[in-house]
This record gives sequence, structure tokens and C-alpha cells, in this order.
Amino acid sequence: MQHFIAKILKRVTEILEVFISIMLAIGIVLLCLRMASSLSNIPHLDVWPNYDDLLETCFNLIIGVELIRMMYYHTPNTVFEVLLFAIARQIIIDHSSIWSSLVGVCAIAVLFATRKYLFCDFDVAEATIFRASAKASSISKLLGIHIPHEKGETLLDVFNKKLEETGAGANIGTCVYFTDFGLRVAKKNGEKITRIEVIRAIH
Repeated sequence: MQHFIAKILKRVTEILEVFISIMLAIGIVLLCLRMASSLSNIPHLDVWPNYDDLLETCFNLIIGVELIRMMYYHTPNTVFEVLLFAIARQIIIDHSSIWSSLVGVCAIAVLFATRKYLFCDFDVAEATIFRASAKASSISKLLGIHIPHEKGETLLDVFNKKLEETGAGANIGTCVYFTDFGLRVAKKNGEKITRIEVIRAIH
């Protein structure tokens, strides 16, 4: 029962995220159209938008776009970009003091250091599920990655060869890792692996 409720809540949150993303995207498009129609007012400083208003609005729209990506992709990289733009907006738009700017610059430096030293390759990844019988050469071309394989080998063949090196069991969720991608057992029919997930690191 608890597992069933968890699945329902997960589905509801996914639907809500898509709905919010669509509403946010529509709002951003409308604001972009409003901004485009108001560009002729820039020379008149007492009418929106003057240059500062235009700059602030553009930053707000960029942050909104990054929020849409964050809700859709759920990766540390998208969170990083939202924070980066938010801090950069504060530094550029707010001219209150040099100390606040210094704090903002330090915050950006900390963000870059965090991404460089604390992010793992597969923290930022996307995954696609294929039939285990799919040809490794075709998947390599489709995804733009190098899957080491012999002629005619399938994803399952590549997975099994790598699994023999590790000595692990082939259960659902078992992963083997290569330089810039990983293979994960996504589905089994009895003892037979039928679906394999290709996990690519996003750089």
C-alpha cells in the first residue's frame, strides 16, 4: 500500500512539474513579447523599459528559463546554473556597495570550485533504455558515444563482457562503467536481461 501511494505521489509531482514548467514558459514568452514591443521606449528614461529595467528583466527571464530546465532535468548542473545566474544578476544589477559585490564574486568562485571538485561525472547524467539485443554499433552512433565492441555485438554482449571483469551478479540495477558512460540492467524476464539503460555523463 505504501509503495502504491509513493508511486501515485511521484506521478503527481511529475505532472505538477510539467504543468508549472509550461506555465512558466508561457509567462516568459509573453514577457519577452512585451519587452520586444517596448524597446522603442528605452531612450525615454521615465518610461519602461530604460536600460536598467531592460537588463533586470533579461536576467529575470534567463533565470526563469534555467528554472524550467531545472524542473525538467533534475541534475546538479541545472541547479548550479540557476544559482550562477541569480548571483550574477545580484552583482550586476545591485550597485549598493563594493563589499556586496565581493561577496557575490566569492560565491561564484565557490560554485565553480564545487562543480569542479565535488561533482562526479555521473552526478550529471542522462539515461536512455534500449533492448538488450540492440546492436552496440547502432547505439554508439545514435548517442554519439564510443561503446567498445566487436562487430555484430549487442548491448548485452558488451555488458556481459564488462561484468565478467567485475565478477558482480546481473540483477536489476547492476551497473558497469566505462569512460564516459555506464550500462545498467533496467529489466529482466526471469533470468534473461531484456532492457539495458545507457547512462551518459553530461559535461
